[in-house]
Order: sequence, then structure tokens, then C-alpha cells
Amino acid sequence: MAEADLARGIEGQRVLITAGAGGIGLAIAQRLAKHGARLFVCDVSEEALASFAKEFPSAGHIKADVSSDDDVERMFDAIQKKLGGLDALINNAGIAGPTGRVDELDPADWRRCIEVGLVGQFLCARLAVPMLMAAQGGSIVNMSSAAGRHGYAFRSPYSAAKFGVIGFTQSLAKELGPDNIRVNAILPGIVEGPRMTGVIRARAEQLKLSYEEMEQKYLEKVSLRRMVSVHDVAAMVAFLLSDAGSNISGQSLGVDGNVETL
Repeated sequence: MAEADLARGIEGQRVLITAGAGGIGLAIAQRLAKHGARLFVCDVSEEALASFAKEFPSAGHIKADVSSDDDVERMFDAIQKKLGGLDALINNAGIAGPTGRVDELDPADWRRCIEVGLVGQFLCARLAVPMLMAAQGGSIVNMSSAAGRHGYAFRSPYSAAKFGVIGFTQSLAKELGPDNIRVNAILPGIVEGPRMTGVIRARAEQLKLSYEEMEQKYLEKVSLRRMVSVHDVAAMVAFLLSDAGSNISGQSLGVDGNVETL
């Protein structure tokens, strides 16, 4: 089947991507724009947003922290003005959170990880759903992680947030299915890029290993013995928004090379 067939139904969709100006979010924006979606992104980085605006001059963008009630409300007002509604929400924003044993963690760092990675998804969904209902249906894609399927020693706040995303996803799929709104979670594994490099480096320092030794330990736990790319994750998002994904809801879909454990 040609890629155009797999992407059928994306053209013209109005899509919000949180943390959409860099990393996985930017790859999702690039993939969806290629298939004719109308985009709106938020990010906390002004530099990333400026670069995004150059690449996508017709798309909407705003600086917003998804853990802030006020920022999210301001963002949805801007979306209504720019796009006139929504057909899809990609809840992509999240942070790595602290690395350490539970008794070593600062409560403020724990709360910040949960606020961005889980509460932020709720804040966006609660305002997106009326728009999706007005559009007579649509799609929500929540970004979880392989850490939402496996316990993750020394990364407990991140794992807790990502487990929460799966419960949130399954609950919304049941609530919103009668309104023709599909809700799924994507579980990336070890995604190559600056964030994963930082995670591996922090863990290597904790265990007094070299970066290379720590990276090898991570990959030994992946059946395919390799990292995934941001483009792999973007392809799954496009599939879920397309006509080909029209009967997929309530699912937690790994894009991880089969992470066996963490």
C-alpha cells in the first residue's frame, strides 16, 4: 500500500501538537504537514518556536507551558481564532524528570515531572474535547513511554507519569468513544536524540560507568538492539490520525523495538 493511501484522511485536519517545535513533536509536525494537516503547536522554547515559524509560516504557534492552567486556556483561545476548532490533539509534552533513588529526590522535581507529563495532558484534553465534539469526532494521541509499561528504577516520577498516561488514555477512550473520538497512547522506547543522551549520561554518572557502557546496557534490553527515531514515532501518529486508524482506540502502542525491561 502506498504511503498516500496510509495517510488518507489527514489532509485538512486541524491538529494541536504540544511541545511541537522540537524533537518528537517537530517530527510529528513535519509528517502531518506533508499530508496536508493544518497545524498549531506550543512549546516553552522561544528559539524552537522561531525556527518552527520559519519552516511552517502558515501554522499557528504559541509559547505555553502545558502545566499552567492560564497558558493552556490562552492557547486554546488562540487555536479557536487561528483554526476555528480542532480535529486532533497530540499530547506530546513531557520532561525527563530527575534521576535518583526515591529518598534522594526533591519533591519539587517529582511534582514538576507529573505536572508536565500527566496533568498537562488533562488540561489540554479538557479544552480540546468540546472542539472535537463540535467537529463530530476526532482523535487524541497521548505520549506515554516504554516506562509506562515497565517500572523504571531511579526514574520513578517519569515512570509514574507515563503509567498515569495509559490509565488516562483508556479512561478517555471509554468516555469519548460514543462521540466518535478515538484516544490512544504511543509508547516510544529509547529514542535517539539529546534528551535520551542526557538520560543515559545521568545514569552513567550515577553508576560510575562510561557513556558508551551505559548505552550498551540500555540497548541490551531492546529485542532489536537499536534505538528508534523520532520519525518512527511520527509515522505511528500519522497512522492513528488517518482513515487507516479509524477503528483503533483505547490502545497503548509501543514504538520501541520491543523494550523487554528497563
